[in-house]
Amino acid sequence: MQQQPTAPAQQHHHDDEIDLGRLFGILLDHKWLIAAITGVFMFLGVLYAVLATPIYQADALLQVEKKSSGIPALGDMADMFATESEAATEIEIIKSRMVIGAVVDQLKLTNVVEPNYFPIIGKFLARRAEQQDQLVIDVLEVPTAELGEELRLEFDDIGSTHYTLYNSSGDAVLKGRVGQRAEAGDWVLHISDAVVANTDTFTLVKRSRLRAIQRVQEELNVSERGRQTGILTASMQHADGQLAAQVLNTITQEYMLQNIRRNAAEAENSLQFLQEQVPTIQQNLRDAEDELNKYRLESSSVDLTLETKGILDRIVELEKGINELTLKEAELSRLYTKQHPTYQALIQQKQELIADRERLSSQVKELPETQQQVLRLARDVEVNQEIYLQLLNRMQELNVLKAGTVGNVRILDDAEVNPIPVAPKKALIVVLATLLGGMVAVSYVLVRAMLNRGVESSEQLEQEGINVYASIPKSETQDTINEKLIKLAKRKSNEVIRAPLLAKEDPTDLAIEALRGLRTSLHFAMLEARNNIIMISGPSPGVGKSFVTANLAAVLAQGGAKVLLIDADIRRGYLHNLLNATNEKGLADYLADTTNNSDYHGYIQSGYITNLDFIPRGTAAPNPAELLMHARMTALMEQASQDYDYVLVDTPPILAVTDPAIVGRYAGTTLLVARFDMTPVKEMLYTIKRFEQNGIDVKGAILNSVERKASSYYGYGYNYHYGYAYKSE
Repeated sequence: MQQQPTAPAQQHHHDDEIDLGRLFGILLDHKWLIAAITGVFMFLGVLYAVLATPIYQADALLQVEKKSSGIPALGDMADMFATESEAATEIEIIKSRMVIGAVVDQLKLTNVVEPNYFPIIGKFLARRAEQQDQLVIDVLEVPTAELGEELRLEFDDIGSTHYTLYNSSGDAVLKGRVGQRAEAGDWVLHISDAVVANTDTFTLVKRSRLRAIQRVQEELNVSERGRQTGILTASMQHADGQLAAQVLNTITQEYMLQNIRRNAAEAENSLQFLQEQVPTIQQNLRDAEDELNKYRLESSSVDLTLETKGILDRIVELEKGINELTLKEAELSRLYTKQHPTYQALIQQKQELIADRERLSSQVKELPETQQQVLRLARDVEVNQEIYLQLLNRMQELNVLKAGTVGNVRILDDAEVNPIPVAPKKALIVVLATLLGGMVAVSYVLVRAMLNRGVESSEQLEQEGINVYASIPKSETQDTINEKLIKLAKRKSNEVIRAPLLAKEDPTDLAIEALRGLRTSLHFAMLEARNNIIMISGPSPGVGKSFVTANLAAVLAQGGAKVLLIDADIRRGYLHNLLNATNEKGLADYLADTTNNSDYHGYIQSGYITNLDFIPRGTAAPNPAELLMHARMTALMEQASQDYDYVLVDTPPILAVTDPAIVGRYAGTTLLVARFDMTPVKEMLYTIKRFEQNGIDVKGAILNSVERKASSYYGYGYNYHYGYAYKSE
């Protein structure tokens, strides 16, 4: 009974479900690929860790002490205005252009020198040389357009002192010698010292001052150790550790000097203010003394009573206090607005003293006129004298303070370079590279598996209603044969490369055993076929249909049946290479024969396999489709069907050419070959649809090159059909 295609089976899984078992199986199938890719990444990580330029770090430690408002003239009230210098403020000062700019100018950091070495390993070898290449550039001036551009400096030879400077366009602009100043227009270069031991080419860059400052700011890291400790840690990383230490030391020194200058400037401002007040107070004192002496002479009054003397002392003290507050008010006016609480407190205290003075003044009015006048003049003299002495004392204090200013910053530790590089972290790089390699490998395998929708089990085909007559396991011999056949198919020449026939060379191979099972299945499948002609085709090249056809024909012949094998791939057929035959004449020559002789026996070759006759494709023709539609093809098929037990016809892929649709009209049985893990199920369905559009009924499929894979085991179950899914060792 003829076996009909079964209806599509019920799907057991949904496309949107993630089959973790199958994913795990895919990874097991490609474990060596994953290991290889991971190993390559690990090797690259090790290579980078070894060859990468080491980065060293220099560290320095500073202390910022608490300081007052910096107004010495406030005397006892200084504590009222005490403030704390926050670490964030000091950090910004350290990284300011004021400090960094001075460092850039002092160390000439606008000049950048980089030796040129052989790519990849050049720097690695140079670091291990006895002498390190370096240039000491005192002056480098370039045109404005060349700022920031790479310039090339070439010495005549290694160890030479004569050089040539090339601009960014590669033109020579300057020639000179080490130790001498060279000038040419806007170009000026003075190299005071040079060590040219490993290379004779250097790259020079003249950065703008702002860009050099920004570069140092980017490399400088300043942070406070702990919270509100006032201890600042400054660090800098660079490939040249000594340069990093030099730059960092210069930064800390410049920061400390500016702090000292700042504190000295505060004392200088206060001293300048007091110096401006001294002449006025001194003149007021003289005027007051003259007035007192003059009045005493005129009134013949010399002494004051004890009561009047007491009032005078109290008034003098009040005037002294008021004057002190007036001076403090002048200082505070430079720091605070009149609405500031500190300023308001001082004004209130001053007003209280003025009120006390007014009360004493009312008592003075009760004294005799002579005593009042003497009291007033004596008060002016003593008050001005006290103020004058106070200003002189303050000026002396400020002069001493200015001379002994040390600032509130200390350098606790000078910059030192850690001999162990901080980068690259070799162990971490190797670990990360290995992990990255593993992730890339796994991602590549999973993405490739996702994009590859090839058949992985016969169950997939049968779920779509496609009968699978046989599953041919993969073997090493089969792989070798398929590779040779694919190469032959791609060749345009007529070069003959003999490929062994598996059924003859290794009849015990599992693939041949599967074909023997197919022989039994065909016996029952062809019971109701209209003839004994079997056409074997496939959806695309490379599925192994010629391999299956040739070996199936050999298995049928070895079973005692009389078999005729016809290579109907007139375009690129190569079955003659498998059957140890020649291709001098064949099917194309028979169909193109214009004689009335329809006897095909003259085109048959035999003897390689008992009971197996073979007709090769013959001479390549430009019109194979027209030849296959010729009446001689019909005559050949009818006569061969009567003369042989089986007639097997190998055809090209149906999705490539229309030849199989023509040959299929003569065949009673049509089988398709699908390659495991290569042919998509949808491609098979489309192939069957193409045949059905031409009126050809496809009986079923043969799954070729089945391989036992972990993904199939965990995902589909590789023992589903006949227990054939083996992988030969």
